Amino acid sequence: MTEALLQTRAICKSFGALEASKDVTLDLRPGEIHALIGPNGAGKSTLIAQISGALRPDSGRVIFDGQDVTALTTTQRARAGLGRTFQISALPMEFTVLQNAVLGALGQRGRAFRFFGNVMRDKALLARAEEALDQVGLAEFRNFVTAELSHGQRRQLEVAVALTLQPKAFLMDEPMAGLGAEGSHRLTGFLDELRHRAPILLVEHDMDAVFALADRISVLVYGQVIATGTADEIKADPRVREAYLGEEDAA
Repeated sequence: MTEALLQTRAICKSFGALEASKDVTLDLRPGEIHALIGPNGAGKSTLIAQISGALRPDSGRVIFDGQDVTALTTTQRARAGLGRTFQISALPMEFTVLQNAVLGALGQRGRAFRFFGNVMRDKALLARAEEALDQVGLAEFRNFVTAELSHGQRRQLEVAVALTLQPKAFLMDEPMAGLGAEGSHRLTGFLDELRHRAPILLVEHDMDAVFALADRISVLVYGQVIATGTADEIKADPRVREAYLGEEDAA
């Protein structure tokens, strides 16, 4: 078995009497897409926040690239190679596509910017940003204001910004959210190629995309992983059908 690049080990997190994560253990292996699914309120976003460093677990550990990163901040984990995209875009809409990508490249250096004009003349930063935009197919849109992009293109730009950090793995929280059928189809193809650059832990409600993309799927219900397996194994699991897929079938 290929050694995991990212692991959670018995992660627990409570908010008062609510147990949002209950002994969650899962992993992400090189070259794969591991999808995390579950009904609303299952604890998916809370788990992703703990993996990314936005939340500290009450107990358990997060291991990334052989290092215990449980005590590291979000920024420290990003610099270690853990890239993240968000359900709600955090891109500055007034910046150009290239400016957003340059900001990502600047973050890889671990520096804040004071004089943006000077940053935009940094040849090394520009080269890294241009390369990332080319990789996601946005090079021709480099001078567009981000607000002018389609929703799907903004998702691609988020990935480009993450790519400037030279990530070893991606955390993606509902990248298909707000996309129509055509946009979801294009993004599915893009993510299918991206896995070869860095594996992806994917939180997603679009089950067509999940079943098309995921090498493995973990199902989270009431903060617990009730099953992990291939798409066919998950579809056939009676616990999953009762707890989650049955809801989808009935909708």
